[in-house]
Amino acid sequence: MSEKVLVTGANGMLGTNVVLTLLSRGYKVKALLRSKSIFSNGYPDVEIIIGDISNKNDVEAAMNDCTAVIHIAAITDPNLINYSEYKVINVNCTKDLLNVAIERMVKVFVFVSSANVFGYGTKTNPGTEEKPIMRPFSESGYAFSKYEAHSLLAKIAKNSFRTKIIEVNPTFMLGEYDSKPSSGRIILMGYKKRIVFYPPGGKNFIHVKDAANGLVNAFEKGEHGQAYLLANQNMSYKEFFKLLKSRSESNTLLLKVPAFILIIAGLGGNLLRFFGIKTAISLTNMRILCIFNYYCNSKAVDKLDLTITPISEAIDDAIKWFKKIKLIN
Repeated sequence: MSEKVLVTGANGMLGTNVVLTLLSRGYKVKALLRSKSIFSNGYPDVEIIIGDISNKNDVEAAMNDCTAVIHIAAITDPNLINYSEYKVINVNCTKDLLNVAIERMVKVFVFVSSANVFGYGTKTNPGTEEKPIMRPFSESGYAFSKYEAHSLLAKIAKNSFRTKIIEVNPTFMLGEYDSKPSSGRIILMGYKKRIVFYPPGGKNFIHVKDAANGLVNAFEKGEHGQAYLLANQNMSYKEFFKLLKSRSESNTLLLKVPAFILIIAGLGGNLLRFFGIKTAISLTNMRILCIFNYYCNSKAVDKLDLTITPISEAIDDAIKWFKKIKLIN
């Protein structure tokens, strides 16, 4: 009889890829969702449970007969003003979900965090799992909520060995099944546009199918209490948009936005937020666009056999997906 894995957040890009990866390896899946998904029909090994991760009764019912939990669901909305909105879901619900898993003696609990709970670095000296969180991410509501959950789970893992607790920390994912869209907005922002204004910083990119494989590998052979950066290629925004330009065979003009312009915009965003107006523009978010947010994947490659797909292929797959759902022509 196949093992059954509970997956939260199965509607998202990473969640969908994780469920498909689990199915390909012979697992059965329970998906705890607030609404139906692409798995509602035609996937006999996926059981959809409609519920809310903030409701303990829903969580307990969903966890029945599951031997493992993969917790992906999170609040990522950059427009939120109050940290408490992130904390309720990203910290408190994660803690409650883990406690239920421990009570039920679930074998494995995998928490999907963020690379930004660790300190970033340069291309020659990238960030690792050993570096502590750094500004401006320590001032970001989303990133700090993930850091708070990361710290909480690490503490619980030191005192509990009934359930194997593992954390994975993906960087910026691109690829198929980005239905919102989420991170793929960067593709839509630059695809065949006449002019693209790009920020001065950079980040680490990974194909979502590599992140999904790395996550399922962590579930199968990750070590208790360990965290693994799921990372691939460090690129400046200029390098990324040049690559997107070549993959889309366009004549896009790329123009760099100076850091001081972004900082001024961020101050304006902070003023709007002071008056209760929701916006993704804030001083912290603009500072993030100005740094080189680079990470190393050596631990995941060594311990989890993390696959490495060229980012050009991730861009191609994202473009195909957006064409399929008619977001681009």
